Amino acid sequence: MTELSFQLYSARNYPSFSELLTKLSEIGFKQVEGYGGLYADAAALRAELDKNRLSMPTGHFSLDQLKDTDAALQTAETLGMKRLHCPSISPDKRSEHEAEWLELAETLASIGEKVTAAGYGFGWHNHDFEFKATTTGRTPMEIILETAPKIEWECDVAWVLRGKVDPLTWFDRYGDRISAVHVKDISTEGENLEESGWADVGHGIVGWDNMIKEVKSRTKAQYFVAEHDNPTNAIRFGTRSFATVSKWK
Repeated sequence: MTELSFQLYSARNYPSFSELLTKLSEIGFKQVEGYGGLYADAAALRAELDKNRLSMPTGHFSLDQLKDTDAALQTAETLGMKRLHCPSISPDKRSEHEAEWLELAETLASIGEKVTAAGYGFGWHNHDFEFKATTTGRTPMEIILETAPKIEWECDVAWVLRGKVDPLTWFDRYGDRISAVHVKDISTEGENLEESGWADVGHGIVGWDNMIKEVKSRTKAQYFVAEHDNPTNAIRFGTRSFATVSKWK
């Protein structure tokens, strides 16, 4: 079976964090992925994880958090992480001009040098906006990966599809940089509007039973993280997604 992690941002609205971790453990999850809003008391978070026999090998850190690299690394050490990912930048910084993306990529490269020197992996996590060409014709995703050639890529396959490009082409081009994958599904057009058009893994149009084979054959992904950006029921999402992935080798 493919070991599936759960991105805790999917359950950011769940009323009891402690209860959430218990339920995820009961479903069968052994791993979760953190995000920036959870790290205020990393020691307490680690205690909750340990109590529920959960590990957190990967975590999302905002760009501002990563710029305070020593603090981010301390958080990662406390939580037992292996890889740190920068998940996005704010909409007002998503420029059509290449220069701004070059600046971001150079910043990521600099942060990555410090993170990897400390023994951790470091990478970028995509959405769809990275696949919209800049005025030079190059996409932000190309600029980031080529200007920061040593950083990894946590590939969110569903967002790649929403960016209207073929993920297999990107796997073939940058598969050796992909160390983690977000396992996310997209609803049939017009459905699940209350969930922003996302679906539980295996219940949408991505075709994950086949897609996971492509991921494993074309990339170096070691971590597979279930995420739903806007579920009305996070436990339903976790349960159904885990059931789908449990069938995979």
